[in-house]
Amino acid sequence: MTTTQAPYAAVAMQLTAQSVERCADRAEASAQMLSMIEALGPKLRAATIFIQQYAGTPVRLAVLPEYLLTSYPGRISITDFAAKAALDVDGPEYAALGQIAAQQNLFLAVNAYERDVHFPGLYFQASVILTPSGDAVLRYRRLNSMFAPTPHDVWSKYLGIYGLDGVFPVARTEIGNLAAIASEEILYPEIARAHALRGAEVFIHSSSEIGSPLATPKVIAKRARAFENIAYVVSANTAGISGTALPLASADGNSMVVDYKGQVLAESTSGETFTAFADIDLAALRAQRRKPGMTNQLARQRLELFAATYAGSVQPANSLSDGQIPDRDHFIRTHEAVIERLSKDGLI
Repeated sequence: MTTTQAPYAAVAMQLTAQSVERCADRAEASAQMLSMIEALGPKLRAATIFIQQYAGTPVRLAVLPEYLLTSYPGRISITDFAAKAALDVDGPEYAALGQIAAQQNLFLAVNAYERDVHFPGLYFQASVILTPSGDAVLRYRRLNSMFAPTPHDVWSKYLGIYGLDGVFPVARTEIGNLAAIASEEILYPEIARAHALRGAEVFIHSSSEIGSPLATPKVIAKRARAFENIAYVVSANTAGISGTALPLASADGNSMVVDYKGQVLAESTSGETFTAFADIDLAALRAQRRKPGMTNQLARQRLELFAATYAGSVQPANSLSDGQIPDRDHFIRTHEAVIERLSKDGLI
């Protein structure tokens, strides 16, 4: 596909997530989510109009925060949360979000928990990019999560169904090669590098994190993932989470756009806002990637050096046997067993 060379604007929409914890059943949860999506459309349209008038660049990409429609599952059991709040790939929530993308001629990146017919009773956290036609062009399932199932927990079956391209998908679009990184995965350089080695130029990062004027680990990681891969990072944080016992602003602020040199181009403070927006210059990024020199870390990789070290696994694959539905304590037990093994082997 021929890609747009002229810069375009990307915006990280910092919005308040709403928990479904108090919803009685799936019907009420879905109604709440659809109401939120309906309210999203005017906010997004107003933001994109302002950005174009202010900066003179059309907005082609909007990124929404992590689990905006539901908040985190908390201690709701995996089966119950899947039944109550996880989206269906062909469900009405994605259809409504696709309609917004089509009406506003945007690539819209969303993050939600979703069900998979191949893995009944489970859910995965998914980052999905919807095109201006309203269709999904990318679906990435989070690979590293502390208290929820991931494709790695059902690795053999998942890989057999979706293949490695379905694990590390990169969408080649007219606004560049897009890939997604979910939440705390920004702290794991291997995930970003795997996408970059498949051609990713813009990392979509949906997050819900503690904001701070200090340099938090995630803020540092966003800049590191950008310059070490010569890629943009568009990172949208929540503007707090409503409907839980936590103070509202516990996960708020620091949405940002980072350029391929690791420089923060725009960053939001707290509250609902669209102020993390900036131009994405693909021509400049591509020129940098093709320039020989010490700063071209992506083209200087010697991956064979690390193949043997990475051949083993720290966190075990297939921790869930076929059809197993774990309790949430399964994940902490697995984590503790890994720490014990690493300690016994003298590695930590």
